[in-house]
Amino acid sequence: MRDLLSFPNPVNETSARLVAGTVAVVSVLAIAFQQGWLIPVLAYGFVARALTGPKLSPLGLLATRVVTPRLPFAHRYSPGPAKRFAQTIGAVFTVTATALFFAGFEEEAYALVAVIAVFASLESGFGLCVGCKAFFLGMRLGLVPPSVCEDCAPYA
Repeated sequence: MRDLLSFPNPVNETSARLVAGTVAVVSVLAIAFQQGWLIPVLAYGFVARALTGPKLSPLGLLATRVVTPRLPFAHRYSPGPAKRFAQTIGAVFTVTATALFFAGFEEEAYALVAVIAVFASLESGFGLCVGCKAFFLGMRLGLVPPSVCEDCAPYA
C-alpha cells in the first residue's frame, strides 16, 4: 500500500505539462458545452494523481508511459512534493466543483472549473505551476518545513 500511495520525485516536467494541457482542454470543453459529467472525471484524475502520482490516473499513465518516452528532446525535472501539492489543490477545486454541480450550483461549479482551466493552461503553455509557487511560498513563510522537500530550497 505504501508503494501505491507514493509520489514520484522528481517529476518529469514534460509529462506534467502534457497532463495539464489535457486537463485544460477537458475543463474548457466542460464549460463551453455545459457538460457537467466531465467535472467528476476531472476530480477523479486529480485525486488519483494527488494520492498515487500517475499510477491510478489513466491520463498520467498515458503521459508518463506512452507519450513522454517517445518525445525526442531532453526532459526537465522538478521536485515531486510541490507537484503533489498542486495536484491536491486541483483535487480540492474539482471535488468541490463536483459537489456544487450535483447540489444544483452549476454556475459556481463551472467557475471553479474555469480556475482549473486557467491554472492548467499556465502549466501546459508556460511551465508555470501556480500550485508549486504556492508551495514554495509556504516554505518561504515557514508554513511548510524544509524537511518536506529538501530539493525545493532553491525554489523557495
